[in-house]
Amino acid sequence: MNSRKRLDRAYKNAKVIHFSNADKMIFFSDCHRGDKSFADDFARNENIYFHALTHYYREGFTYYELGDGDELWENNSFESILRAHKNVYHLLQKFHLENRLHLIWGNHDMVYRDQKYVQKHLTTYFDPKDGREEILFRDLKYQEAIVLKHCDTSQELFLCHGHQADWMNYHGWRINRFLVRFLWKPLQIFGISDPTSPAKNYKELIKVERRLKKWITDNKNLMTIVGHTHRPRFPEPGDIAFFNDGSCVHPRSITGIEIENGAISLIKWHIDTHSDGTLRVSRVLLEGPKNLTEYKTEPSQ
Repeated sequence: MNSRKRLDRAYKNAKVIHFSNADKMIFFSDCHRGDKSFADDFARNENIYFHALTHYYREGFTYYELGDGDELWENNSFESILRAHKNVYHLLQKFHLENRLHLIWGNHDMVYRDQKYVQKHLTTYFDPKDGREEILFRDLKYQEAIVLKHCDTSQELFLCHGHQADWMNYHGWRINRFLVRFLWKPLQIFGISDPTSPAKNYKELIKVERRLKKWITDNKNLMTIVGHTHRPRFPEPGDIAFFNDGSCVHPRSITGIEIENGAISLIKWHIDTHSDGTLRVSRVLLEGPKNLTEYKTEPSQ
């Protein structure tokens, strides 16, 4: 099955969620939450991420995570990740309890496409303080893709991780997981990058982006938001409507995409130094806001 067929299938089977200009949404991906070992790239940005997510929770945003939230290639189990970042999961639990949490699986957490696995490992956890099982995510379901459909305009936004355009990371993910877990993870301490990742392999990144753009133009320039490559993308109206929210493992910053008041923006959260010597987590607008209606259904010639 080629990338076009994989993306077609994901779009056809996507969960449809209706929204209006009153809805506020934040899109993050590629958190790669790990066990706080030397290989846990998320750990250095955990405070930034937690502060940003707390802001979005208080402001009434719905959280969409577009894949690779949990690093289940380097780590054998979710339990070790939960222990390392329990505060993050308790915040995600709050979103879930208010029906403001939507999760998509990527290549690094592809085991979550199995609902039985999700139910077994993410429904409850053992709390050593109380000595009993506690509820974490009751009735949580991961999706391969989501289609957001505007209630008034019927405009659609297609959400997926993006590894559908990457054969090896879709069909050969078990091989890549083996290589990462037993070869590249130990070598990471010496600064050797993982060549299986398009985020660290520029040639593969370009190939993945080219396939995604081709699919978008073949589907009437359908607005599409992905992750996977870790490279933020925010097109101008009239260009190919290919968006990428970046990742949460950039050096000293995280990037994401917001939709608020019917407009879309690319944002960054980072630690900022102030004149009084204090450090503060700050939000920076990188691109936008642009009204969703500015992105035409048909691609420009």
